[in-house]
Amino acid sequence: MGLDINIVVFDGFEPLDVFGPFEVFINTDGARVRLFSLEGPGVKVGEGGVRVEAVGPEAIDPKGVLLIPGGSGTRTLVGNDRWIGQLASLAAQSPQVMTVCTGSALLAAAGVLDGRRATSNDLAFDWVVSTGKRVNWVKDARWVVDGKFRASSGISAGIDMALAFVEGTCGPEAADRASTQMEYIRNRDSGYDPFA
Repeated sequence: MGLDINIVVFDGFEPLDVFGPFEVFINTDGARVRLFSLEGPGVKVGEGGVRVEAVGPEAIDPKGVLLIPGGSGTRTLVGNDRWIGQLASLAAQSPQVMTVCTGSALLAAAGVLDGRRATSNDLAFDWVVSTGKRVNWVKDARWVVDGKFRASSGISAGIDMALAFVEGTCGPEAADRASTQMEYIRNRDSGYDPFA
């Protein structure tokens, strides 16, 4: 089964929010992963100075799976109406949308999580909640699924969420193969977050 995975990057993204799920998907047969920037092609600098080359939004299949990481850059972007509007448009077109950490604040600011269940990083939880008062925030969850939306809590929870998505989409063997190739021990319980 082919999966087109579109991961949004921006200045101040959290590297593991991107590269944890990235690793899951590149270890899934038939998955194609692209890093893109809503500002257009170029280099984006994440936490710790990690630099990635991103394609522009025109190179992305809007019908692919959309993944939005967190990081310090989310604090600025929640107030960028143009950027948030572009993200809302992509989220509306995507059949599956995932967030890691404070990436859920970006979707909350866009209004697309209104009335839905979601979670986020426990250390930034109060701030994230302030970005979306109409969201049904679940503090104790490792990840939450509500319709086409999946939101995970802290950094490593994105890996567990991505593996659960692969299991549901491609089957348990695909998820087991990816976690084995990564030498990663999964947390399979979405409702248990040891850091909450």
